[in-house]
Amino acid sequence: MISRRLFVAGTMLSLLASAPAYAQETVKIGLILPMTGPFASTGRQVEAGVRAYMALHGDEVAGKKIELVLRDDAGTADQTRRIAQELVVNEDAKMLVGFGLTPLAMSVAPVLNQAKVPAIITSATTSAIMAQSDYFVRASMAGPQSAVPVAIWAAQNGLKRVVTLVTDYGPGHDIEKGFTDQFKKEGGEIVEAVRVPLQNPDFAPFLQRVRDAKPDAIFVFVPSGVGSLFMKQFADRNLAEAGIKLIATGDVTDDDLLNAIGEPAVGVITGHFYSANHDSPENKAYVAEVRRANNNMRPNFMSVGGYDAMHLAYEALKATGGDTDGTKLVEAMKGMSWTSPRGPMSIDPATRDVVQDIYIREVKEVDGELYNVEFATYEKVRDPNAPAQ
Repeated sequence: MISRRLFVAGTMLSLLASAPAYAQETVKIGLILPMTGPFASTGRQVEAGVRAYMALHGDEVAGKKIELVLRDDAGTADQTRRIAQELVVNEDAKMLVGFGLTPLAMSVAPVLNQAKVPAIITSATTSAIMAQSDYFVRASMAGPQSAVPVAIWAAQNGLKRVVTLVTDYGPGHDIEKGFTDQFKKEGGEIVEAVRVPLQNPDFAPFLQRVRDAKPDAIFVFVPSGVGSLFMKQFADRNLAEAGIKLIATGDVTDDDLLNAIGEPAVGVITGHFYSANHDSPENKAYVAEVRRANNNMRPNFMSVGGYDAMHLAYEALKATGGDTDGTKLVEAMKGMSWTSPRGPMSIDPATRDVVQDIYIREVKEVDGELYNVEFATYEKVRDPNAPAQ
């Protein structure tokens, strides 16, 4: 009798062991980034932020396994749109994340509208993007968010006459308008508005025009990665020695490049939403993870956009109980608020755009390295170009 029972039990265990296990359902998230070409540093940083979030929070949420599908669009809009279509149709991606530049984000709007798949923007900043699709949610910033606090700070600190210098494309135009409108409200004067070509910029002749205009300050926006070239030419033209103060958005003193820029950056005042020097436990854990996994790379604002995009994706899945219907996911993201490595932030339920604190920072040496050190905070800043509510 005992032998028969053992035999039956053993047979049942063998059958159970040989039976196919039910696979855990996988949710694919398409990550579309410029991993090659002139904007590869953006892709590298965003990917690092995305993977840091998953390293710190796991790869399972709401009973689902999260799978990243990374694709390189090389910063070309036609490729971005084609990749988005392939991810949605062939890979069955339930969310898209990334978009390093405004034209890249714009290009996928028709795909989102047809497929009803959410796209979380990690980098692109132009205000007009959000109106192109109800399935866009932004985790980076709207360009004027940084410009407006800089204008207020400048006027309050004795800078009355300013030349603006921005890169001549969508984000530059938004930031120029944001700064100019606010600075004039504060009683300031825009002496001249200078726009520099996006491709192969040479700032020297424009900086000579600035020097000749003799303003109190120059307000600058250039895309992430171009700041080192601008700072070199600013120093070569001796504008600081001529008494012209440099104020800017945080793209100019990008954390990824700051130590390489070196001495010319010291003392520069910028406004932005993230510094690797931000003093919080969330940021310390984030910076440590990015450095650990990426050969001691310092994360920048592009990277934290990737980190917070994944937070939105995870929390939306939690809120829907794992339901991957695109409309339900977007609805879940609206109104979300949390503490990011950058500080407190939320998603405006009306615009699906980010609301966040903007910090005024000064470049200083800290423990032998250069950092953007925050010294003033403008809380809950919205895109000034967003539709009135």
